[in-house]
Amino acid sequence: MTPFAGFGEGAVEFFDGLAADNSKAYWTDQRAVYERDVKAPMQALLAECEAEFGPGKIFRPYRDVRFSADKTPYKTHCGATAGPFYVQVGPDGLLAAGGYYGMSPDQVSRFRTAVDDARRGEDLVKRVAALADAGVEIRGEQLKTRPKGVAPDHPRLDLLRHKGLYGGRTWEPDDALHGPETLKRVTSTWRMLQPLVEWLADHVGPSQMPRR
Repeated sequence: MTPFAGFGEGAVEFFDGLAADNSKAYWTDQRAVYERDVKAPMQALLAECEAEFGPGKIFRPYRDVRFSADKTPYKTHCGATAGPFYVQVGPDGLLAAGGYYGMSPDQVSRFRTAVDDARRGEDLVKRVAALADAGVEIRGEQLKTRPKGVAPDHPRLDLLRHKGLYGGRTWEPDDALHGPETLKRVTSTWRMLQPLVEWLADHVGPSQMPRR
């Protein structure tokens, strides 16, 4: 495979157009741009990352509209994963992230047990603080109130509210998006996120709930 050299010059413009005209007609007319400037570069990026982060997978460009009021058929970004790591390109530029975007009920239970434990919980606090100091934004769905049974003065209440926990960095569209610097942005961010990913793997792990 050709080494990653950046996303194509038409990538951002393609997604801007798709946001304005999210139709099969636009997709069909512009599909060659997507394949050349978005999908092929994403495949090359994942291939470059595979030795260190494992095999990657690009998400399908089609939205699941079965249970959504929004029936627009196409995603207005291209996202891909490599294990617990994520990369996305779209009209807003580049996102590199890692962690657990959403946790199933059994994962949430294990997560809260670990955060409640003083040793493991404070370890996570330090890892999250180090990421924030390095410019990584800590994200993840949170309860608006405290979990049932948790004291209002719990020292790690903010973390206990999380139902997903991940970190990410974003870059607006710029010249670097179309060059090899993008690979450095992604890999450096994923490396920074390794301590968070390792904590989650050690204390939460994959869901054990049966798939429907």
